[in-house]
Amino acid sequence: MSLADTVRRTLVPIHREGYPFIAGFVVGTVVLALIWGPLFWIGLILTAWCVFFFRDPERVTPVDDRFVVSPADGVVSFVGPAVPPRELGLGAVELTRVSVFMNVFNCHVNRAPVRGRILRVDYRPGKFLNADLDKASEENERNGLVIDGPHGPLAVVQVAGLVARRIVCWAEAGADISVGERFGIIRFGSRLDVYLPAGAAPRVAVGQTSVGGETVLAEFGGAPAAPLVRVS
Repeated sequence: MSLADTVRRTLVPIHREGYPFIAGFVVGTVVLALIWGPLFWIGLILTAWCVFFFRDPERVTPVDDRFVVSPADGVVSFVGPAVPPRELGLGAVELTRVSVFMNVFNCHVNRAPVRGRILRVDYRPGKFLNADLDKASEENERNGLVIDGPHGPLAVVQVAGLVARRIVCWAEAGADISVGERFGIIRFGSRLDVYLPAGAAPRVAVGQTSVGGETVLAEFGGAPAAPLVRVS
């Protein structure tokens, strides 16, 4: 393996959304160092965290229409019935929702859980409650995508959190999207909700760690699995 290949495998790409923030942290570190030398190390640690936060690693996505993959890194915080937000146009009937909570150390790049055509993109302003709370789905700032996938419409909703103050989505209604394709990012702690079409059997349990673009959240055509959890 060449030196260039080794560097590419070692260094994780940084998403362009992070460049202004990283630059700000660097300037802040210099200012702290000028104020008092030891403060430089605090600024350096915070700058390193900012770089780490905006990492955008490559992922190996299972390309199989039976699977719904996780749209984000984090911990599964909810699996169960829930009524989707009204603006998504999915009706008032409960669908199975899988929520993935992202803390400030998770990768925050969001990926499409299925392939298909984007039917709707809808942004709603709101509060900034702790994203781990169930009521955050209705009350917090959010941005929803409805994707017409192989098994019918599926919704994925970016939900802002207590620390998050900016939802970014570059996907557009009418465009086609591939499973695992990047469609947005949320800055500094948040949650992703996935509303599954009928026939999708969850394949994760609350408390499980998921990897965006890789972990299978649900499967079509399989028998429903018991929500068992093993702590080891």
